[in-house]
Amino acid sequence: MSSIVRPRLLLAARLANARIGSLPSSTRVSVRALSNDTSSKATPAPPANNSLNSNKLDSNTLPSNNNNNKISNGNYAQEAQGSPNGVLPEFAVGNGEGQYDWSRSYYGLSSQAFSGEISEILLAPIDPLDIEMKPDGLIYLPEIKYRRILNKAFGPGGWGLAPRGETNVGPKIVSREYALVCQGRLVAIARGEQEYFDPSGIPTATEGCKSNALMRCSKDLGIASELWDPRFIREFKKQHCIEVFAEHIPTKKKRKLWRRKDQPKFSYPYQE
Repeated sequence: MSSIVRPRLLLAARLANARIGSLPSSTRVSVRALSNDTSSKATPAPPANNSLNSNKLDSNTLPSNNNNNKISNGNYAQEAQGSPNGVLPEFAVGNGEGQYDWSRSYYGLSSQAFSGEISEILLAPIDPLDIEMKPDGLIYLPEIKYRRILNKAFGPGGWGLAPRGETNVGPKIVSREYALVCQGRLVAIARGEQEYFDPSGIPTATEGCKSNALMRCSKDLGIASELWDPRFIREFKKQHCIEVFAEHIPTKKKRKLWRRKDQPKFSYPYQE
């Protein structure tokens, strides 16, 4: 059996050598290399030597902490150098020459306190004779008194109300947002509102809306702050006001109403 297999193996080997010999020399070398080293494996290349210096970022690529959009607390100078497209921050919208878009700007807000003389005028106690009372018991200061206090503190022309949006006219109410600007800087923002009962009364309601916003903005300056103090309200009613029964003449219905003690009795349509 072995005598038959051995000649066959020799014949197969000769045929293989003959085929390899007929190939080009470069191919013969590659075939023999593969046949002689079929069990060898490629050795992976050693990892690249990453030095510490290669992992360092260039200082020129780091983000800068310098803020070029500066607001000087001394003179409120606005600078847009280095900002995208030269646009100023929203809180300081303007042209840098004292002209600001008060519909969006917050320029000067809380930058510094007013002088002691101005603060004394704004924070002065309210004269009880200036306080009015509505029949439902609500005490208030007429809007003209707020204007007088502001004129006394800043002078006529030293303050103003700037609208910050369009007038919103609802079915029964008008509202609009205003900014109170004093001495060229923003001090308060509030939305005023006023009811109306007929479309012909919208212009008057718009003016009342502005006065309501002025009253609300003045709270931030401390003007007439007593009117929001519950203890002051109770003491004021006790000393200066009285609650009486009054009859509504058209309907003959009676109800309790408030008035100041130094005011005359209710007149038509009510009767005490």
